[in-house]
Amino acid sequence: MSKHKVSPATIAKNKKALHDYTILEKFEAGIVLQGWEVKSIRAGKVQMVDSHVHIKHGEAWLFNCLITPLLSASTHVVADAAATRKLLLNRREIDKIMGRIEQKGFTCVPLAMYWKGPRVKIEIALAQGKKVHDKRQAQKDKDWAREKDRLFKKAYK
Repeated sequence: MSKHKVSPATIAKNKKALHDYTILEKFEAGIVLQGWEVKSIRAGKVQMVDSHVHIKHGEAWLFNCLITPLLSASTHVVADAAATRKLLLNRREIDKIMGRIEQKGFTCVPLAMYWKGPRVKIEIALAQGKKVHDKRQAQKDKDWAREKDRLFKKAYK
């Protein structure tokens, strides 16, 4: 029998990032957490809506990812829900991300947080901001795909 509890794979998704950005390339990153943060993540107290990734001094950092502390988690540490957290990436990946972020119009955003074995991983992506007309076109494409599926489903009944 395994030592670790089996948890649902996906902890949190950043749906706003998929709406606001065109995703160019995805990376998997580890994250440095404290004990109370892991307990809160297991309880599902994570919000990634306005979070983003910056590269400082050759290290990747996650900003504005809210991990709400549990009341029973830790009494000897002052818990900061919006603390910056270090992401663990290979040097090659950091250099690639840093090179693209320095170009105008590119950014790095987290897409999802999930369990991989006993560890928490974050899927981050190089992204480019969508303009308003791009968002409208993406919505039209989604609506048309949904309508097309409905029509085919009716036709083949």
